[in-house]
Amino acid sequence: MLWCKASSTPIELGSKDKMFQGEPVDRTRYQKLVGKLIYLPHTRLDIAFAVSLVSQYMHNPCQGHLDIVYRILKYLKQAPGKGLFYKRPDDRTIKVFRDADWVVWGNLVTRRSKKQNVIARSNAEAESRAMTHGVCEVICLKRIYEELVLEFDGQIQLYCDNQSTINIAHNHVQHDRTKHVEVYRHFIKEKIEGKLIKISHVSTGQQLTDILTKELSDKQYHIFLSKLELIKIYHPA
Repeated sequence: MLWCKASSTPIELGSKDKMFQGEPVDRTRYQKLVGKLIYLPHTRLDIAFAVSLVSQYMHNPCQGHLDIVYRILKYLKQAPGKGLFYKRPDDRTIKVFRDADWVVWGNLVTRRSKKQNVIARSNAEAESRAMTHGVCEVICLKRIYEELVLEFDGQIQLYCDNQSTINIAHNHVQHDRTKHVEVYRHFIKEKIEGKLIKISHVSTGQQLTDILTKELSDKQYHIFLSKLELIKIYHPA
């Protein structure tokens, strides 16, 4: 890989459709390569989705899976010293992006992207569960702020790209199609009425957490990447 050409993204759009192609490959070699990548997303969020994807096939990998691993390595080659940068901004707001991603004062403090442990009957239901998890993290952050005697500006902004989920959270009427997720709705609604959070709609093209959950085009990937505050630490200031 020393003389390989660097890739612009860690995973190519449409890779999930082609990843099962090819013959089985050496499982031990595959596990060693992926094992070296697993902890890197703690500081390299830009490869989190790709690494999560290839780590699901450790016991029966084929050439398609190995090709994605090689692409991740080619991507890392272009900026091996890149990492998270924490700055001290004037803006003291807390922002939550559903799926879930938490930003404090413009800096990423925690993120999570995992499969839900239940089957959702609709996108709105899945989004409601993810939003509830985000609100729980908000409550934890608020308590940490209070313990440190810190203040943040205004309500905590929660961004969601599903209008149906936002409507469910604000709706005072119970519907047959959402009865089984009412506990999530009431929990979110309670925090809205308590002025802890404010839910805002964001277009799918601006949902920052998509970089952690799905394949993206080169253009969209680099738009989101520019907002993650990743810098090349070995570059001169």
